[in-house]
Amino acid sequence: MIIVMESTATEEEILAVENKIRALGYNPHEIIGIERKVIGAVGDERGKEQLQQIESMPGVESVVPILKPYKLASREMRKIDSIINCGGVPVGGKNIALIAGPCSVESREQICTTARLVKNAGANLMRGGAYKPRTSPYSFQGLEEEGLKLLAEAKAQTGLPIVTEVMNPREVDLVARYADVMQVGARNVQNFSLLKELGQIKKPILLKRGLMTTIKEFLMSTEYILSEGNQEVILCERGIRTFETATRNTLDISCIPVLKKETHLPIIIDPSHATGHWDLVESMSRASIAAGADGLMIEVHPDPVNAFSDGPQSLKPAKFAKLVQDLRPLIELMGRSLN
Repeated sequence: MIIVMESTATEEEILAVENKIRALGYNPHEIIGIERKVIGAVGDERGKEQLQQIESMPGVESVVPILKPYKLASREMRKIDSIINCGGVPVGGKNIALIAGPCSVESREQICTTARLVKNAGANLMRGGAYKPRTSPYSFQGLEEEGLKLLAEAKAQTGLPIVTEVMNPREVDLVARYADVMQVGARNVQNFSLLKELGQIKKPILLKRGLMTTIKEFLMSTEYILSEGNQEVILCERGIRTFETATRNTLDISCIPVLKKETHLPIIIDPSHATGHWDLVESMSRASIAAGADGLMIEVHPDPVNAFSDGPQSLKPAKFAKLVQDLRPLIELMGRSLN
């Protein structure tokens, strides 16, 4: 349910409504609008009729049911787009996020050099994996905490906020000490224990869509984070699995307008994982911006041939710089900006 407060509602009236919501066994979630405050009541739907009685309380304008199964993520809950602050970089609204860096942190020289090059090219966030979920147990699994420390060094040199993956609920606190944005990989999109844990921290979460995840399932996973209290979630489309073998995955460009209609949360595109080929990244980046994406996540490596992981889909720094240069006119044409 959504409780819409009157524009003249006092703090005491708002507090009384929130206390009533808790007394009925629901959790209140405040959304401050331009003209008035909206309070979402989230919990067991079987008792939703009880919430209707709140409509008679002082300061309440109306009580409206949320029809979507993803309550807090839905446009019914919040009409205006959410803008997520990622270490000082706004993601959403008119802003385009450009996250760039290698798949894996391999060494101090590799990550620091890449960070300087992508920043100079125009990236405003840096990616790099310290913990790597791999299909084969014999593949490189990442440098773990040592990789996090190297990411922190790269941030100290460039000022770029860090986006890095967390795989295990037990490692959330450790990764949060270093990361500005906590990434949940495609394989963990329905790891509900991890999502609940991330819902209890005050860090932006970048949630990647799973290989076989529908948009409804994607948003329901988002709901696990939001319902625990963390409202700072960024969605990421990185390709879904189909029968096609010409590309690593199939980039679902249509998810951008669908998600824009269904949710207020920002959506970025990862064309590197979606295609699996560096020479397809530029065209898919342009298509994503044209379709309304709020940003891109692109793999960049100074020596892709010798990369520990995902070399074939990684751009060399010079190609990345050219891509950013070519994207700027399109970004401006779409009425957006790259900070």
